[in-house]
Amino acid sequence: MQGLVHIYCGDGKGKTTAAVGLAVRAAAAGKRVLFAQFFKDGSSSELRALRALPDVDVRVCQTPYGFFKFLSEEQRARAAADYTALLREVLDDARDGGFGLLVLDEIMSACNSGAVPEAEVLSFLDTRPETLEVVMTGRDPSEAMCARADYITEMRKLRHPYDRGINAREGIEY
Repeated sequence: MQGLVHIYCGDGKGKTTAAVGLAVRAAAAGKRVLFAQFFKDGSSSELRALRALPDVDVRVCQTPYGFFKFLSEEQRARAAADYTALLREVLDDARDGGFGLLVLDEIMSACNSGAVPEAEVLSFLDTRPETLEVVMTGRDPSEAMCARADYITEMRKLRHPYDRGINAREGIEY
């Protein structure tokens, strides 16, 4: 089976949730899943569920940095080095590890902010194993990312409780 490329993007809720759902489906079908998360601290409820599944490997940056846009230049440089190291580790393992699905959660934000080099993601997409399915999430995918995608699904916010001052709730938004 040929692997295809998915993008879940937009300003709406549900990009990571959709990626998690596909990861669960793939794991239930006997595929090995590599789920890498950028710009998040790895403590969300959906990752606890994924970690409990056999054949699902979850990777996150070991140092929590908070919002990239609020970091000092020194902190940004450190964070970029750590996120780039995570990206390279994940892409190397996806090339060689017999995975059926690779999820790069929030990779668009990581690329758009300069925390990881988009050129490395694009190169990987062009040379990935033929049977590897790839899911990428985040806002504002570049034209180059979109050109490589077989699926592009946009989550669009029509209304969100945050706009009324209701903060993210465990088990619902994270």
